[in-house]
Amino acid sequence: MRRTVAELVALWHLAWPILIGQLANVGMSVVDVAMAGHASAHDLAGISLGVSIWNITIITLMGLMMSVAPLVAHHVGAQEFDNVPHLVRQGLWKALGVGLCAMVLVQLAARVFDHMDIEPHVREVASGFVVIISFGLPAFACYRVLYGYSASLNQTKPLMVMSLAALALNVLVNWLLVFGVGPFPRLGGLGCAWATLLCVWLNFGGLLAWMKFAPAYRSTWPFGHWEWPHPAKLRALWKLGFPIGITYFAETSAFGLIALLIAEFGSREVAAHQIALNFTSLVFMVPLSLGIALLTRVGQSLGAGDPVAARFRAWVGVNAGLGFGVLSAIAMALCAHQIAWAYTNDAAVAALAANLLLLAAAFQLSDSAQVVISCAIRGYKVTRSPMVIHLTAFWGFSLPLGCVLGLAPQWLPWRPAQAMGAQGFWIALVVGLTVAAVGLVLLLRKVARDHLPGRAA
Repeated sequence: MRRTVAELVALWHLAWPILIGQLANVGMSVVDVAMAGHASAHDLAGISLGVSIWNITIITLMGLMMSVAPLVAHHVGAQEFDNVPHLVRQGLWKALGVGLCAMVLVQLAARVFDHMDIEPHVREVASGFVVIISFGLPAFACYRVLYGYSASLNQTKPLMVMSLAALALNVLVNWLLVFGVGPFPRLGGLGCAWATLLCVWLNFGGLLAWMKFAPAYRSTWPFGHWEWPHPAKLRALWKLGFPIGITYFAETSAFGLIALLIAEFGSREVAAHQIALNFTSLVFMVPLSLGIALLTRVGQSLGAGDPVAARFRAWVGVNAGLGFGVLSAIAMALCAHQIAWAYTNDAAVAALAANLLLLAAAFQLSDSAQVVISCAIRGYKVTRSPMVIHLTAFWGFSLPLGCVLGLAPQWLPWRPAQAMGAQGFWIALVVGLTVAAVGLVLLLRKVARDHLPGRAA
């Protein structure tokens, strides 16, 4: 028990600044949605559609860039600090290329709104939002490399400080541009896009400046000299990061595509979905932060040659995530209506959002478990098997079942008598997240056992 308590304290010491930073990052989306919702229902619907593409993109980039974190953690655990700068430099080259490609792809993806049956103002806000914020993707990708580097050095407070600064700036710029305060133009939902773009670049530039002057980064400072891309190292980073990126894409697309698939049901349906998604994303930051800290703890144990400690740390972290899942499910079920009204003053939108939040409460336990377990497995540098599990759960179960329940296509012989809209998709998410959690529990047991002394790795 003493050992478990000590590990929980160490995990929380590493996780709480990550949590504050993650909450601040998601808080920017909360501010965007809340302010757009009080501008108009059409602005909220447009932002909801734009955010669906933005979230899929940035979370996929987070996964692709996460390959740096376990590698740095292993080097730190093995006291191989001289290997870290080269690894980070190559990670930044990878991030720059991926970020530029993502910027172009997202701008092309914005054209999908031209072919959707939605109100003209909603289409204008959604397209403009995506195009404007796409110019922040190169900075975001590079920031996530520095993020993983800093967290793996146990330096998580700078991540918190920069995220809080970006949140404060986001609130101010949103207020000025969404509502047109003083000499600033009233841009409605598009003001949210300009605020987000500015904050993404602030996060990257501010963290880079912090690292330049902080003593904790001096021994591993990656910008001591110029270095061109190394194909072998980039291949290694892609080999580890690509499955994580696909994993993140599978999960976030299952949530994000719902807004596009239910657009035909009208602005209120889309807005209610976005409110529920936005709040659950905020809650999700707690187990995600525990998972990021757990990845570092497990990776450092393995780098130090102690797989027994790695397994112990992994399961302590998983149980911490499960405990939070129980608490969040109870709180969400009890306060669903109050949460919905905090986002909008439209009674119909608030009522539908509250129903979706009740469904979200049903998957809190499995959602918390699957994200923490995924991070623990990545600490072992195992990424392909979690990718298969997530693809199966979300693209094999959630999206197909969601289309059946939510859209009730006429060509299907077995379908609901009436399309359930967003509620049908959220019921399917409960199924998919449960499948993912069960599969990942079994995988972690196998991976941790195989790394013990005397077992085949």
